[in-house]
Amino acid sequence: MTANNLNAAAHGVTPVADEPSIEQVADYLRRHPDFLTRPDVLEAMTPPGRWGEEGEGVVDMQRFMLVRLREEIDNLRDCAQDLIETSRANMSSQTRTHAAVLAMLSADDFNHFLRVLSDDLPLLLDVDAVTIAFEPPARPFPDLVSPYIGDMPEGAVDHFLTAGREVVLLCNLTEDDSLFGSAGGLVRSAALARIRPGIKTPAGILALGSRANTFHPGQGTELVSFMARVTERCLYRWLEKEAL
Repeated sequence: MTANNLNAAAHGVTPVADEPSIEQVADYLRRHPDFLTRPDVLEAMTPPGRWGEEGEGVVDMQRFMLVRLREEIDNLRDCAQDLIETSRANMSSQTRTHAAVLAMLSADDFNHFLRVLSDDLPLLLDVDAVTIAFEPPARPFPDLVSPYIGDMPEGAVDHFLTAGREVVLLCNLTEDDSLFGSAGGLVRSAALARIRPGIKTPAGILALGSRANTFHPGQGTELVSFMARVTERCLYRWLEKEAL
């Protein structure tokens, strides 16, 4: 303790600890070589000149901090690019969905609606197959007998859409002719959406199928769910009216 600190203690004042000397700081850093890995310490430091003055073994701190700054800028640039690409993909998906919905709403009759689903929607949505399939109706329904409509056993909807889910995305789908018919051997990923039963329309599934890695859990399902709701309204529009 210095004389000043002794005088301060004698007068009841808390003494101020002596600041470490340059030699003490240097000795501490030699004994703790990883100390400068702390970002908060580096950010508070004034960097030395570009080249050390003591020869070998002197770290070029300015160069180190410059490299770190460039890495941070690169990371920010990558994040910004990812955000831009994601936004573009979302806009593209939204535009495709709107075009598909308009095509469905433009159908002149039920058979035309089925052809739009089977022939036009795969092109509009950039997928390999779009189908609808139904569980057995409560009574025979001739309009549901069509090469454009798949047949599923009773309970199949809840088998695919477990726990009451409205949409499920599958990234590793095995061949299933009940959903995609002749395209079943091609489809390896799919988006399946529940078609709720109407007064006389049975429960079913709207299925969008594509090759591997197009759909996978974690993607948003809002647009697929929207398409399923529009499909329901179109089915009710044609089938419920014709069944009365």
